[in-house]
Amino acid sequence: MNKSDFYYDLPQELIAQTPAEPRDSARLLVYDRHNQHKSNHVFKDLPQFLKKGDVLVINNTKVLPARIYGKKPTGANVEFLLHKRHNLTDWEVLVRPARKAMIGDKIIFSDKLEATVLSIGEEGIRNVRFAFDGVFEDILSSIGEMPLPHYIHEKIKNNEDYQTIYAKVDGSSAAPTAGLHFTTELMEKIRDMGVEIVEVLLHVGLGTFRPVKTDNILEHKMHSEYYSVSEEAAQRLNIAKQEGRRVIAVGTTSVRVLESASIQKGKIEAGSGNTEIFIYPPYEFKMVDALITNFHLPESTLIMLISALCGREQTLEMYKYAVENKYRFFSFGDAMFIR
Repeated sequence: MNKSDFYYDLPQELIAQTPAEPRDSARLLVYDRHNQHKSNHVFKDLPQFLKKGDVLVINNTKVLPARIYGKKPTGANVEFLLHKRHNLTDWEVLVRPARKAMIGDKIIFSDKLEATVLSIGEEGIRNVRFAFDGVFEDILSSIGEMPLPHYIHEKIKNNEDYQTIYAKVDGSSAAPTAGLHFTTELMEKIRDMGVEIVEVLLHVGLGTFRPVKTDNILEHKMHSEYYSVSEEAAQRLNIAKQEGRRVIAVGTTSVRVLESASIQKGKIEAGSGNTEIFIYPPYEFKMVDALITNFHLPESTLIMLISALCGREQTLEMYKYAVENKYRFFSFGDAMFIR
């Protein structure tokens, strides 16, 4: 199966540059996998398509203001994008320009934060050790920027615009963007109708920004991301599956958690670790029955995941329909509910 099998044409003007305001005013394409029926709605209409007993699975990761700018003692400018934390001081980071960060080099970000390069990885990756005066996360909040994807050309006015309302656990380099459409009021309405909300965790890594470079998708190496499923979450999900209730993932990040932690069809195991799961057709989903997601980049691993759920031809037809109907695409774009 080739990367080009997942290509579609997208006019640049359909790439959303700013979030919907209010969040739940984004459009919602509802797609029925069984009869391939499509209907157009607004995200705040979502409760119409849910029922008592459904389980909505959300990713409670929190995006760090992970893009920071520093200088070498020579005055050369260096940009870091924080990727993966190893311990209190050591991180894996993406450096631009990479040639300006060699082993032993020191980069100064502020009077309270500097870093030393420990080792060199692939494609601009460096392992670095930070030295800081104060609380690291507080320093990041004061000097860092949200790591918006390359296709968003405008800076956001408020960092909270790139954060879900239920974000709790610091650690992501990008937002689980399907969750950006929920408001507090909408979530309360969903809870009040008897829908269970289950939280899981997956820290979204730099792989979100990276394209598939191999023509044969089987040769693509997935990035590793940290995930966690609590004992309570696993128990609630297993009971729901035993009772024949729907498990609805909010975002592809939640899908990756659920499918990574599932040990057989209909059964998930509590635990944490790193996952490199790559979901593409054909794939038999063990836990996910339905999905709320945004529209993804052509030839990306995420559109391959959607194709595993809906079928490749059906997915490309759905995306063609979304383009023709002027849906907004990618991180700040509109959503679809695949049921």
